[in-house]
Amino acid sequence: MVREVLVACSDRSMSLGITVWDMNTGDRLLHIPTCASPFHGLLCLRNQFLVASQAHKHGSFGGGAIFLWPLNKPQSPLRSYPIEAIGPISSTKDGLYLVGGALSGNAYVWEIMSGRLLKTWRAHPKALNCLAFSGDDSLLISGSCDGVIRIWSMISLLDVTDSGSLPSFIHCWSEHHSSITGFLTTGSSSSVLVSSSMDGTCKVWDLISGRLCHTQAFPTSVTAIALDSEKQILFSGIADGRIFVNILNVGLGLENSAVISEGPSMVLRGHKGSITALTFSFSGSLLISASEDCTVCLWDVSDWVITRRFNYQKGRITNLVVIPQSSLVSVVENHQRVCYGLRVPVLDKYPQPVNSSSGTVTLLPTYCSIEDGNMTTFRSTHSLNQQILDLEQGRTPEALQMKVEMSVENRMWATRMAKHVTEMNRHLQSRLLDLVQYRLSLSSDPDFSTTERRKKLKLTVHNHLRRNN
Repeated sequence: MVREVLVACSDRSMSLGITVWDMNTGDRLLHIPTCASPFHGLLCLRNQFLVASQAHKHGSFGGGAIFLWPLNKPQSPLRSYPIEAIGPISSTKDGLYLVGGALSGNAYVWEIMSGRLLKTWRAHPKALNCLAFSGDDSLLISGSCDGVIRIWSMISLLDVTDSGSLPSFIHCWSEHHSSITGFLTTGSSSSVLVSSSMDGTCKVWDLISGRLCHTQAFPTSVTAIALDSEKQILFSGIADGRIFVNILNVGLGLENSAVISEGPSMVLRGHKGSITALTFSFSGSLLISASEDCTVCLWDVSDWVITRRFNYQKGRITNLVVIPQSSLVSVVENHQRVCYGLRVPVLDKYPQPVNSSSGTVTLLPTYCSIEDGNMTTFRSTHSLNQQILDLEQGRTPEALQMKVEMSVENRMWATRMAKHVTEMNRHLQSRLLDLVQYRLSLSSDPDFSTTERRKKLKLTVHNHLRRNN
């Protein structure tokens, strides 16, 4: 069983920093000073780095800051200073790209291993509050303080040949009436999105068709959301400190009026202030909640009792992240610390020309033994091509291996993108044809009222989708 540690930070003061607790013993393992991160501003990159945008800029004049700590040497952050303050951040699961959102509504995409700023554009008219990726990293989801959600294609965002034009969103939803507070993706191929808002609702969306499927209403503002390990139960933390537990409803709504429900919910009570963050342990056996009351609670999901409570000094907790304890310090048999991980440069402040000599970056891990003192690293395509040229003069096997690795990685990325586009088209065509067929059959039946037709349409489409999934 993997031992887990809990990482928490606040946005109130740089001196509060980041605190790391052992979830099994409750011991405080580590304190990382000089960090104040806003909501959705902290993440763990490939279980090797902590990355945090800074609510209180440090050492930057007129701009923002993003700090990065190697988990095997957490006291020495790498400091990057974007052109403006960054709030929410998110990364792709493979650790290749980092996105950040600003108060101006601008969004930024960096290539992590080169530090290159690939794209910057005006994503929203208002400040960005949330950023997330779809399950296969093909879509970027952005939410703003005015309740608007937009869906972007990563293919278009990473198209450096089209850098002069502004990217176009795939979907734009304005059904929320207040600030967006959270995103979750689930469903087959992660095609379902759950959003939460200060308007007191959680909404379920179909990312492929853009349809609003379901709306769950709550007594007050929804401030944080989480899904269980099976992606079937939704946990919604609200402003009065309660956590509501509901079965996730992914049924399709009809036309422009999605089903709004206030059905029975199980309610967890353990905080005295607004819920600020929710997450789950890797095993799924613990729900973890943070609150304005400066406490963190660990809930046993088998009987919903609090098994442990952490006190976080004097600041509200804005972010919770669970990581393996082994990520903090890697130890070999002789108990020596091993320097492992990625070499990450400072993030660019401004976009670089497409024909920049730095070249594009491809993810190319080089696996070496610990005894050799080497580590897994990532190099730019430009430097790799130069190494290949040098090696080819001697026609060594290493040169051929490097060429194969580059080709495989590029083909894998292209295959993933093509597969996702094909799947989106297939689902969309199937749903449109079925809906048209059912509507035609119902419109020709004089025995059904409009309400009955809608009910029958909803039932048949829901059953059809359930069979397909």
